[in-house]
This record gives sequence, structure tokens and C-alpha cells, in this order.
Amino acid sequence: MSGLALLDYASVLVFALTGALVASRAQLDLVGFAFIACLTAVGGGTVRDLLLNRDPIFWVGQPDYILIAVAAAVLVFFTAHLVESRYNWLIWLDSFALSVAVAAGTGAALSLDQPGVIVVLMGISTGCLGGLMRDVVCNEVPLVLKQGELYVSCAFTGALTAVIANRLGFEEFVALGACALICWALRAGSLLFGWQLPVYKSRPPRN
Repeated sequence: MSGLALLDYASVLVFALTGALVASRAQLDLVGFAFIACLTAVGGGTVRDLLLNRDPIFWVGQPDYILIAVAAAVLVFFTAHLVESRYNWLIWLDSFALSVAVAAGTGAALSLDQPGVIVVLMGISTGCLGGLMRDVVCNEVPLVLKQGELYVSCAFTGALTAVIANRLGFEEFVALGACALICWALRAGSLLFGWQLPVYKSRPPRN
């Protein structure tokens, strides 16, 4: 199994867990859990593969991804009530999933020798879109757009790190490892220490 496939498996598993946790907050049934888990797990990677014209799409070629997402949904359905703070679990699992998925998307684009801009965009898309779909469908405030927290900027910085490392001649596993580490460190710093970028504040018009 290739390193890129391992990254996809890891991101699918952890994102599926976050999707199931959101489903538990919405008090859905088991089928709803499975749907949201699968949507979250493969949403970003599906967009990535469609844009990169990869055939077949990763989970169509390997249905094991869907089975893993469904298994994660079943696990959370029967154990979510044991978790004291599902939201805390959600945001931290999501931070890990984001980091791994950004690395997976970045690696997929690098393997196809895409230009640096496309590589970065594929990393962002893979990392952010599954969680965005999850939150929108479940009527939650999307983590990707939550004011006062870093999210897309973490994905951008991680993917850009991988591109730079690749251009400098580092091995793929080093570049993608740095991508995931930088992405997660920024996201964790935002959650723990309130790191954020300046936000727009409206001002009265000047006369």
C-alpha cells in the first residue's frame, strides 16, 4: 500500500468519526450517522479527484473507504453517549483529520506533477470541503468559517510547505509530513491560544 493511500485511509477514518459526532449532536438515526460520516469522509477527496480528473475516484476504485466510514459511524452511534464533551472531541479530531487530508490532497496533486498553485488548492479542497459539507448539512456553524479561528489558512500553509519542500528536493514523505505537522500545529495553536488573522471590521464612510 502506498503512502498516499495510507493518508487517504487515515483521513477517511478520522473525518468519518467527526461526521458521526456531528450526527450525534443532531440526534440522527443510524442511517443518518452513516450518511453524514461518509459525506464527511470522502467529500473533500471526491472534489479533489474530480478536479484532477483521476479515474476512478478513490473510493469508487476502493470501496473499503466507504466501509471504514460506515464502521466509524456505527462505533460512534453506540458510544457517543459515553463522551463527556462531544464538541471538544469533534474539534480536536477534526484538526487531525484536516492535517492528514491536506497532506493527502497535496500528495495526490504532486504525484501528478501539477503546478504549485494547483497543488496548494488541492490540499485545501481535500482538507476543508468534507467538513464544510458535514456542517452545512447538519445545520452547524461550519468550523471552516468560524470567526476568530484559523482553519483554511492552516491548510494553505501546510500545503505551501509541502510544495516548497518538494521544490527543494526533499523526499515525498518528508514534504507531506511537514505539511501535516505545520497544518496541525497552526490549528492547535488557534484552538489553544487563540491564534487568528485580523478580521474585517466595518467603518463609517468618510465624508
